[in-house]
Amino acid sequence: MDDQFGIRALLKELLEQDGYTIYQAANGPGAIQVVQDQRPDLIILDMKIPGMDGLEILRHIRAIDRDVKVIMMTAYGELDLLREADELGVMAHFTKPFDIEVLRQVIRDYLG
Repeated sequence: MDDQFGIRALLKELLEQDGYTIYQAANGPGAIQVVQDQRPDLIILDMKIPGMDGLEILRHIRAIDRDVKVIMMTAYGELDLLREADELGVMAHFTKPFDIEVLRQVIRDYLG
């Protein structure tokens, strides 16, 4: 769930090629709704999303599903927020810009 359409479109295309079903949200309430309705196995969550910040969304996600795997995306200046994200059970985090192939491998590793 990323607020930048281009990043979401690229990730969707590549991950669908890898055989995954992809759900997307452009804002915080939409992201929470996707988690409630679809119960995904893994969530890629941006730290900055319109309507809510990533940590607030992550808290809501944890209230819905404590065990869902979460990968957090951050901009360079948000690194201080990662400690709290880690405490909320984030499996990995990537700083933008990131290497898409490394992200794809991490997803494969987490989902088996």
